[in-house]
Amino acid sequence: MKRRVRSSAGADRYRTEGRKDKVENKLILEIVTPHGLVLSEEVDEVVCTGSEGEFGVLPGHVPFFTTLKIGMLAYKKGTATKYVFVNWGYAEVGPDKVLVLADSAEKSDEIDVERAKTAMKRAEERLKKAEEIDFARATSSLERSVSRVQVAEKRS
Repeated sequence: MKRRVRSSAGADRYRTEGRKDKVENKLILEIVTPHGLVLSEEVDEVVCTGSEGEFGVLPGHVPFFTTLKIGMLAYKKGTATKYVFVNWGYAEVGPDKVLVLADSAEKSDEIDVERAKTAMKRAEERLKKAEEIDFARATSSLERSVSRVQVAEKRS
């Protein structure tokens, strides 16, 4: 059951009563790909790379929906910051939950760094032969591999 609550600042907020996944002063972060659930955790903060720039979410955030580009998602759980590579997708943000639907996603400790570096070199080689390749595809491949390496280097 949802009820509309007007905050002291005058902004409308939606609060959900009776939900099992609602945790006071925490967010539920879920990352889902076509292959299944990658992550489902109770977190304190989420920072993500949106198509219009980076954004951060704290508990009680105003709901919104946005597209994500290739990049890094960081989340804090207590004093620890953890990282996830996200390959395009969407984020639905609510006051107590962030749902990420991504083409693919990998936790930093699951990324094969050597494979990512090899893919980065291969993409760079393709870009040097610009007239023989699909430029957009090669650029996207390079962006993915660079982001994967950056996320992997931030292993916690």
